[in-house]
Amino acid sequence: MLESISSSSTARSGQGQSAGIPAGADRAPGGGGGRGGPVARLNPADLKQVKLHPVQPARIAALFKPHKFTIAVVVLLISAASVIGLAQPFLIRAIIDDALPHQDTALLAWLAGGLVAVAAATAAIGVVQTWMATKMGQKVMHTLRTRLFAHLQAQSLGFFTRTRSGEVQSRLTNDIAGMQSVVTSTATSVASNLTTAVATAIAMAALSWRMSLLSLVVLPPAIWLSRKVALMRRDVTSARQAELAGMYTQIEEGLSVSGIRLAKTLGTTGRDVERFAGSSHRLVDLEMRSQLAGRWRMATMGIVFAAIPAVIYLAAGFPATSGGMTIGTLVAFTALQGAIFRPIMGLLNVGVQWVTAMALFSRIFEYLDMDPEIKAPANPTTLDPETVAGRVRFEGVSFAYRDGPKVLQGIDLELAPGTATAIVGPTGSGKSTLGSLLPRLHDPSRGRITIDGIDIRELAPETLNKIVGVVSQETYLIHASIRDNLLLADPEADDATLWKALASAQIADLVAGLPEGLDTLVGARGHRFSGGEQQRLAIARTILRNPKVLVLDEATSALDNTTEALVQDALDRLAVGRTTLMIAHRLSTVENADRLAVLESGAIVERGRPAELREADGPFARLVAAGEERAAELVP
Repeated sequence: MLESISSSSTARSGQGQSAGIPAGADRAPGGGGGRGGPVARLNPADLKQVKLHPVQPARIAALFKPHKFTIAVVVLLISAASVIGLAQPFLIRAIIDDALPHQDTALLAWLAGGLVAVAAATAAIGVVQTWMATKMGQKVMHTLRTRLFAHLQAQSLGFFTRTRSGEVQSRLTNDIAGMQSVVTSTATSVASNLTTAVATAIAMAALSWRMSLLSLVVLPPAIWLSRKVALMRRDVTSARQAELAGMYTQIEEGLSVSGIRLAKTLGTTGRDVERFAGSSHRLVDLEMRSQLAGRWRMATMGIVFAAIPAVIYLAAGFPATSGGMTIGTLVAFTALQGAIFRPIMGLLNVGVQWVTAMALFSRIFEYLDMDPEIKAPANPTTLDPETVAGRVRFEGVSFAYRDGPKVLQGIDLELAPGTATAIVGPTGSGKSTLGSLLPRLHDPSRGRITIDGIDIRELAPETLNKIVGVVSQETYLIHASIRDNLLLADPEADDATLWKALASAQIADLVAGLPEGLDTLVGARGHRFSGGEQQRLAIARTILRNPKVLVLDEATSALDNTTEALVQDALDRLAVGRTTLMIAHRLSTVENADRLAVLESGAIVERGRPAELREADGPFARLVAAGEERAAELVP
């Protein structure tokens, strides 16, 4: 009878605030059933991250400074819930020692109602506390998430070419999500565990200081066994997470549009399935090891837990140790003793949770602290995009990628307003790099680039974007409708303006013939359309921006002759009245250029009109001759 009452009381009293599961912890306190979860282990990667990029606590505190009132209320609610919850064992003691033996139904009704009231009060407080903590955490995460996204967008193109896209996405999503768990769950669980452990220990001592000392003897081996299990499971979990990361990479690469096309054209679908199946099979093995790790230790710990009430009952039977303990007191004490294990385990995890939290903040702050290579001017020069003439000058421009040799050196070039200047040269001569400097995708290592006499580094990025438009070989269309893709350039444009831009880009008839017209979905990266159609949609988008300066970066190099003619016609229409810099791969596209410059090894070695340079026996003439020779070899 006593055993059954004790077990049920323990189960009820053990229901408390559940802690969240932070990244890097095997299991958080309260994450499992019974009397507690295993103690987490420090992740070496987290320690390394914190060491490389330490985080000042004051910086984290600044994030929570606007929420001081909320934090104070949450702490008070947690403390109140912990204290109120401890009334249950005392109410049970009164029921067993007073109400039931004396058949005092009125007292029994009050005590039973008190049990319900305690449960209702702690539940209500828990809901309010969770709502407040979650809302505060979401606001902090929103601030960090938006700051990080905006800061990353301010980074140069070089940063994204050096950094894996998965790494950027992981910090913006996974790390923020992990921090959300730390902020909304782990922090509150620490307060809950601390107040619960202290209050429970005081209540145990008040009931029986002798039994309290006995409990202290039993707790250390239980905690030690829990840690041993955590260590075993952590190693398996790390291997499982690594395998999962590899599987996600296979899914991302193998099931994307480009990945599927590559697999089907190379005939690697069978090998891809085998590779995926092998990864999945290894996950099965790791999952089995994770579930079975330390089972005998857990069984031993179960015996220890079962022995705890047995030892207490045995001690209660001896006058020397019982101290005149009543049955009600015995049941209440057993319930408290069973409930104290989980908060203690939670408090033992505080160090791990702190390092985990610091590692997450470190990874986020590491990106936030990156100094953008392309900096917006503090006091930008005013230049009206509507009235700009479009005179472009490259003055002594040199450029080298980070820790690399010079790609451009000593470039002096002037683009007169309304003219088209073509840049040609062999592969690797620096043509595309030169084109990327004008829209400030990179900044020159030396020299400067001006528009109407103003250094482009002195212009606000928004102003430069309105003045300089780019049509590149690698067209990018978002996974949305044609209308949405066009409205990226001019959100205020009406349908008539959109159709006019499509007509100028030589693609209005094709779009009009589609069943859904402007609302046609372009598909991932525009794969529902051919390369030439994608290019013309991109040209239409650029037309809507109406830039005064235009950069055409090998916009037709990947197209067949028929499609090239259509796209080139659209580009010619786009270039009318604009200052145009043409990065040319096919020499046939430069015939209509006003000026031409030949690049070799990053330097301009020849310049002039295309017809004049064709007649001269110089670098351009040799490029033309080499191109004609290659074309002749292709003719059967």
